[in-house]
This record gives sequence, C-alpha cells and structure tokens, in this order.
Amino acid sequence: MCTSCRHKGTNCLPGYELIARLRAAISAAGDAIPETFEISGVACMAGCDRPCTVAFHSTRKATYLFGDMTPEDDITDLVAFAQQYAHLHDGWCSSLERPGKLRTSTLARVPAAIIALEDTVERVS
Repeated sequence: MCTSCRHKGTNCLPGYELIARLRAAISAAGDAIPETFEISGVACMAGCDRPCTVAFHSTRKATYLFGDMTPEDDITDLVAFAQQYAHLHDGWCSSLERPGKLRTSTLARVPAAIIALEDTVERVS
C-alpha cells in the first residue's frame, strides 16, 4: 500500500487506514488467505493521481497495481482479490474475473519475470 498518497487538496493519508483495515479483514478471513500473505506500506508507487494505490506482488506471478482505493469502500474487493490471487498459479486473470471495483481500477499488470535460456544450436542446411 502506498503510504504517501493524499486525497487531492487535503493532508489526508488514507494508506495507513487502508493498511489497518485490510490487515483486520485478512485476519478475519482466516484460512481463506495463506498466512504467508503480507501487507506492508511503501513510500510511493507513483499512482499519485489515483490515490490510494495498492499492489499485489508474488514471486513468479503477475504483479497488479490498483488505484482509487479507499478504506471505507474497497476492503471487501481487496480481500476477495487476495483470496483469488493466492490461488492463481501465475497471478494472471482478466479484468472480468476481478472482484468489484478492481475490474476498472487497474493501473498496471506486470507479467512475472521469466528468464528463458536458448540453446545455441547451429542449423545445417
């Protein structure tokens, strides 16, 4: 979660409240979300025009960046996506598969880094 996002024209930092509410909701979800799921704040994710920004990232999975998240309205969708994301093998899903507001608030989807090694085979004609 971005901790430096501000609502335009205010000093409100919704990231801290979003972190607290999401941690409580994830905890309440129990076994529905793996205990390895971690929620942390970062200073900036460059989504300043669409506060508050939230990223989902995991090794060998696509990374998602969502904007316009609010502590008041979006916890249910974030928890539902956390459950979904935990069970996606490569993290990939279409916007239609994402819950609620996350269908339309995606700022970026970055594919997992995959390093491919090519065999250097010479072709004989």
